[in-house]
Amino acid sequence: MIFMLIAITYMLKVDADTKIIKEANARTKAIVTLYEQMKIQLYDDLRRAFEQDLRHWDAELLPDATIRFKAPDVLFDSGKSDLKQRFKDILAEFFPRYVAIIGSPKYRASIQEIRIEGYTSSFWQSAINEQDAYFQNMRLSQDRTRSTLEYVMRLAPVAQDLNWLREHITANGLSYAKRIFDSDGKENFARSQRVEFRIRTDAESRIEKILEEAK
Repeated sequence: MIFMLIAITYMLKVDADTKIIKEANARTKAIVTLYEQMKIQLYDDLRRAFEQDLRHWDAELLPDATIRFKAPDVLFDSGKSDLKQRFKDILAEFFPRYVAIIGSPKYRASIQEIRIEGYTSSFWQSAINEQDAYFQNMRLSQDRTRSTLEYVMRLAPVAQDLNWLREHITANGLSYAKRIFDSDGKENFARSQRVEFRIRTDAESRIEKILEEAK
């Protein structure tokens, strides 16, 4: 009788655990679907807002709704982190309109981070070895993203959004961690040098919370 009660108790627990897992999976799937749809909508909104400007800026909109500024001779002087005047002009056109979209009620509550990401090529003229080149480029990419962040945050048209931006925007220098290669497998040094504005939603944190509750 005791063994039977233990077996029944165990079966009930397994049934309960299975139900919790199924519910967690269903909620996770719903969140993933919702955020995939949101990404598509965000991409469409950014495309409509900027499709006439991207070529003029030598920029592109990626499928994940990232805006990539890809002309190194427009962005910075070689080895320097001060924004060139042309890039300042572009950012002054771009960023207030960008914030108006991502900071709208349609998206604001779902955005976890606005990442300004800076990338370099693997080249560094005075590097003594590959590791030295990596760290020199890391310093440069970090300085460049901080310069970009400071400039866009000082633009008058985004003053009303500063509190929200301070909580969500970050500057991320990534050295040459994500180089761009041509079809022949060779690094494209020019295309690897770029600045990107990337959005991270809170989908991951919400899914993690669901999984934690299911434990």
